[in-house]
Amino acid sequence: MSDDGLIRGEDGKTRCWWPGAQEDYVRYHDEEWGTPMADDHRLFEKICLEGFQSGLSWLTILRKRDRFREVFHGFDFERVARMGKRDVDRLLKDAGIIRHRGKIESVLNNAKRAVELAEAEGSLAAWFWRHEPPKSERPKKVVKGVIPAKTETSTALSKALKKQGWSYVGPTTCYAFMQAMGLVNDHLHGCFARKRVEKERKAFERPKRGAQPG
Repeated sequence: MSDDGLIRGEDGKTRCWWPGAQEDYVRYHDEEWGTPMADDHRLFEKICLEGFQSGLSWLTILRKRDRFREVFHGFDFERVARMGKRDVDRLLKDAGIIRHRGKIESVLNNAKRAVELAEAEGSLAAWFWRHEPPKSERPKKVVKGVIPAKTETSTALSKALKKQGWSYVGPTTCYAFMQAMGLVNDHLHGCFARKRVEKERKAFERPKRGAQPG
């Protein structure tokens, strides 16, 4: 790995250091991470899974993601909001997910809050994308040593969510969410995926309040 955090894979591509050589993690880095997203279910999924990641590695969550999607109805928050105590008790026995009562209950709670937010704003996407940080908060060059764990914007997002009753949405969780969903582009300068993500961000139509995502 170079000093700026870049690695060269066996495929000859230069990318960020963090996926290493693990195939599924590399695929996630190359194809998903940082791509701007306006799908409400994907946004809800990511904010919930980031909560599950707390204290764990993202790779652990990624490898359980398909099962998470099964048990939480594809993260359709209207359906999840109708789940209850029996569902929590059942999920605590499911080895395919992270069996943590507080985190499971948090998904059900956050689903109710997501329904309320979508009704008020038209979509979750419209609200989340209002928290895209200003250019002044972004480093001129993204290298390993300058990527923060949290920012002023992620702290503000966390406070806003908590005020509405969401849980497991601390500033670090919110920044990881912002990175993954394309509100920022934290692919390192020199990573082959950075240019693709930047191009997609420029072409991305930011969702507006009252508009349903396409």
